[in-house]
This record gives sequence, structure tokens and C-alpha cells, in this order.
Amino acid sequence: MAWTDERVELLKKLWADGLSASQIAAQLGSVTRNAVIGKVHRLNLSGRAKPASAGPRPRKPRSSGHRTTRHFTAGNTALKTHAPPAPRRLPAPVPLEDVVVPISLNVSLMALTEAMCKWPEGDPGTEGFHFCGHKSWNGLPYCEYHSRIAYQPVERRRDRRR
Repeated sequence: MAWTDERVELLKKLWADGLSASQIAAQLGSVTRNAVIGKVHRLNLSGRAKPASAGPRPRKPRSSGHRTTRHFTAGNTALKTHAPPAPRRLPAPVPLEDVVVPISLNVSLMALTEAMCKWPEGDPGTEGFHFCGHKSWNGLPYCEYHSRIAYQPVERRRDRRR
């Protein structure tokens, strides 16, 4: 596709009217958005028409308790609507005396799966090193017992430091 004088003039007019590079590419036909952007830069076209209300738009107040839908632009899913991910919450703590200490299943690294507890036991440099291997708890990498050790409330950690 060659840039004729007529197409360049149309490009300048559409650019001054405030159309986006994608919109200009669609109107010109047989040209990509990137080609339009490149030509605009080579022509040093910088002045764009501003909308009548150039001031900042007022923000809408958010109501608490309702999830808002956010729009993300990435790749070919630019117009797809995504809901924000739900925050990861740890389950309510079980009293420590109610948690049963598991007997290790002595699982090697090669036998470890996604659904197994990945709590290491022993020294990795020795022959007897292994992992707990019990069923993972609530999508965490550890079983219930080892999760209680790994994820301690802030207050308990402060008490241990003293």
C-alpha cells in the first residue's frame, strides 16, 4: 500500500478531527493501525482536536459491598470484561490442640504432586530428605498441620520474638 497525496491529506484531516489511529486505519482501508501511527510520526502531526469538555471528569461514588467490574486492555482480549480476582482468605483458625500432627509419608521430590503437602523434612543434602506428602489444605501448599506452622498470626510471631 502506497501513501498517495490524497490518502495523506485524508489522514491529516482525520487526525486533526481527533480520530484514533485504529479508526483512521479502518476508514482508509488496507492499512494497519501501526502504519497510521508511523505516518503520523513521520509527518510530525502532533496537534489533536480536544473534546469540548477538556476538564477532568468527576468520579462516580462507589457503593461499598458491591464488586465493580474493571476493564483491562491486553492483546486480543482488549474489549473483554474481567471481574477482579477474589481476595485469598485463610480459613478460620482451628485451636492448635485440635490439629493432629501427621506422620510423614516420606515422599520424594519426584513423587510430589500438586495436591500433596510440600513441607520439607530433614536436610536437603542428606540421603533421608523427603516431604510430608499429606493432602494439601484449602489450596495451600501444606497440609493443615504445617499450614498452622507456616502461616502464623502476626500477634503470635511478635510474642515469639520477645
